[in-house]
Amino acid sequence: MTDHAITDRIIAGAPADISQRDLNLVFATLAWSAAGAITLLWPNIRDFALTTHLAAGQWLIGAVLLLGYGLGPRLRGVDRWLRKNGPWLIALPVLLLIWQIASAKTGYWPLPYFPPAQGLLEAYASDYPRLLEGIRASLVLLSLGIAFGAVAGFLTGLATGWTRRVGYWTSPILRFIGPIPTTALIPLVLFLFPSSFSAGVFLVALATWFPVTILTWSGVAAIDKAYYDVARTLGASQRFLLLRVAIPASLPHLFVGLFMGLGHGIAVLVVAEMIGVKAGLGYYIDWARGWTAYGHLYAGLLVMAVLFSGLTTLLFRIRDRLLVWQKGVVQW
Repeated sequence: MTDHAITDRIIAGAPADISQRDLNLVFATLAWSAAGAITLLWPNIRDFALTTHLAAGQWLIGAVLLLGYGLGPRLRGVDRWLRKNGPWLIALPVLLLIWQIASAKTGYWPLPYFPPAQGLLEAYASDYPRLLEGIRASLVLLSLGIAFGAVAGFLTGLATGWTRRVGYWTSPILRFIGPIPTTALIPLVLFLFPSSFSAGVFLVALATWFPVTILTWSGVAAIDKAYYDVARTLGASQRFLLLRVAIPASLPHLFVGLFMGLGHGIAVLVVAEMIGVKAGLGYYIDWARGWTAYGHLYAGLLVMAVLFSGLTTLLFRIRDRLLVWQKGVVQW
């Protein structure tokens, strides 16, 4: 497209990079179609199940992209998503093709440690009940631990930053216990608690409690004293200062603590499931490793990545809804 044509499009109100969007979709469609053809027509080094299904899936993605090419301009959300992710839509089939060639086609990546994509599909097709049960167990344990840890951390941090008497006692405890890695306490906690499930909930809650406490404490302590003075001048009570000044001003710090607590809680969750809880996605991955079922192992890792990334995205969406004035300050 010439410079004059781009200028005319800008004057007319049309996006100047429309040709780049079309080009990306064309290349992405061709890449997915070519990957499907190579997957099906290039002989495998051995008989892998679901190879035909994998090729059909790649062709289906190419067909959907071709459909998006035509419908994108009419659907703003779809068009925006295609513009943003165009390069990735080209890179993904290329990476998948490299994976196929290195594993199923040439055997350059040794089996069973690096199974082809068909191995993951076979794991999902044959073992989905166990995976769904693992997802359920992990979500229940993680949700309870995060909830208890977030509430306890918020109350502890609020009290520590609000009252010097409370801070006198809690501050040394936080400095002494907080830096200890939660995973180092797993043997002790599994011994002290009546069940591995309750021990797992406590460990996740503990991993969440510390960052939420520290960040909430920091948020309350960082509030400008002038806000309190103005509110007192207008006749505000201590309860009003706490509920209408301290807590709202500390919310941005609280959500930063929640993000950190969610990450720490997930890490502790997986380790606890591998060692003692014997349920959830961490246990599933450890089981697959023990049986050298690496297709199942990678399938579990992929589910774990999608699930926990989705939880983090959900937390960001909640933050943007509650803290509208800070929307976009922290990106995910």
